[in-house]
This record gives sequence, structure tokens and C-alpha cells, in this order.
Amino acid sequence: MDLDVGMLALRLAFGLIFIVHGWPKVKNVKMTGQHFEAMGFKPGHVWGTAVALLEFVGGVAILLGVLSQPAAISIAAIMIVALFWKISKGQGLVGGYELDLILLAVAIAIALMPAGMYSLDAMMAS
Repeated sequence: MDLDVGMLALRLAFGLIFIVHGWPKVKNVKMTGQHFEAMGFKPGHVWGTAVALLEFVGGVAILLGVLSQPAAISIAAIMIVALFWKISKGQGLVGGYELDLILLAVAIAIALMPAGMYSLDAMMAS
């Protein structure tokens, strides 16, 4: 039971972070595409739209505990790209990629564990 409470806390915090970061990208996909293009991810509208949807929908899925493992794998892929992009731009750990690193670690943890008894997956399985 303690692991289920821990996984719930982890899923709620992690999901909320990606919902909050994904929603503005989804709301303004055109600007998101321009931003991704400016960062060198071309075509920006394709990468920006994909990231926006994966962050927002993946965040909702993880928060609710429905298909959280595939969602976490998708978010882990985003975080790997973000991490290496920041490193390639010369950013260090402190004030650079520390948040990306911890979010990657949490995504991996969620991907490797079941969502727990306090999840929609568990409710649907019963």
C-alpha cells in the first residue's frame, strides 16, 4: 500500500508538471512551432505539435493513471532530447539541465512501475 501512495504522489506531481507545461503549447500551436523552429527543430510545426500533444495528453494520462507507462516512455524521449539539446548549447547541470534530468529519471521510474491501485488502470482491471 505504501508503494501505491508513493506512486500516486509521483504521478500527480509529474502529470501536473506536464499538463501545465503542455497546455500553453497546445493552446498556441503556431507559436510553439515557431519556437521549435528557432531552436533548430525543423520542421518546427511538426515537432512543436508533437511535443505539445505528448506533454499535455501524456501528463493527463499519467495523472489519471491510464496508460501511464507508454505516456512516461514518450515523455522520457522528450526529456532525453531536451537534456542533450541543453548540453549541446553548453548549459551545465546547475541552472541548465537539472530539471530535465530529474524529470527524465521520474519518467523512467513511472515507465518501469505499474500505476498503482489508485489509478484508472487499476479501477478498470477490477
